Amino acid sequence: MTRSFEQAMAMFEPMLPMAVAYSGGADSTALLLACARQWPGQVMAVHVHHGLQAAGDDFERHCRRFCDDAQVPLLVQKVDARHAPGQSPEAAARHARYNAIAALAQAGPSAIQTIAIAQHADDQVETLLLALSRGAGLPGLSAMAAQWQRGGLTYCRPLLQVSSAAIRDWLKVQGATFIEDPSNVDERFTRNRIRARLLPALQACFPQFRDTFARSSRHAAQAQAVLQEVAVEDLARIGVPPEIKALQALSQPRLANLLRHWLLRVHQATPTSAQLEELLEQLAACRTRGHQLHLKVGQGFCVRRGKVLDWYNP
Repeated sequence: MTRSFEQAMAMFEPMLPMAVAYSGGADSTALLLACARQWPGQVMAVHVHHGLQAAGDDFERHCRRFCDDAQVPLLVQKVDARHAPGQSPEAAARHARYNAIAALAQAGPSAIQTIAIAQHADDQVETLLLALSRGAGLPGLSAMAAQWQRGGLTYCRPLLQVSSAAIRDWLKVQGATFIEDPSNVDERFTRNRIRARLLPALQACFPQFRDTFARSSRHAAQAQAVLQEVAVEDLARIGVPPEIKALQALSQPRLANLLRHWLLRVHQATPTSAQLEELLEQLAACRTRGHQLHLKVGQGFCVRRGKVLDWYNP
């Protein structure tokens, strides 16, 4: 269920010292300020200059002034977050941001244990709606995790059960200054259209939508965890590379689950829905010794090599 800002912070128990991903906006300002007060001397801020807006230099200057006033160490990293052809601009910026935050935290003045990110309940709803609009499976419908590990660091989202309005209400009481990123109201981006148009409509029709949507995401995450366990067991039993005859003995849903897991875990490849459907059909037809299989999957190809299924990236 949704919580007040104070309740969420009271439940937050990070490993220290910690870093807060600080953009200068309302959400990250509130999180940084609360953490710095709760664990004085144990918190630093990391700011990523994406190089995508002319106002980026103004954002950085604001962050430096705020951190000087709050007596919080600040590290700034400039990155090139321009997207490659066919890549989402938001995904490119997010990838650059996470890489920069991790690098800054590990290069900081002390051994950072935790990185806190200020994404909140409204962000979680937007993520779920984006996943639904793209026809995502359980991993996408699971939305954002409250905590995960990467590169020896623990990442936390302590505000996932706090609404954007509650965060701004708390910040207003503190009298803290923050900046408004103009890109957050640019409705060329799907997430911003969801924020501006859909969330008010959901609030009017289903006032508890943040809680119920979050519950659905938790159910999806639990189901995905079970599927992951099944895939790990199946792959361990069938072997790598998987034998085609053993794959054919599985039900279609279980086979699809195993193939997704094998391709991602072993080859870092993610098939589209159409590619996976074609692969399932090809495997079902692969009953004779001379039947060949050569199919585009992800950025490479699935091929038959004797009795086994393999993948390569040319």
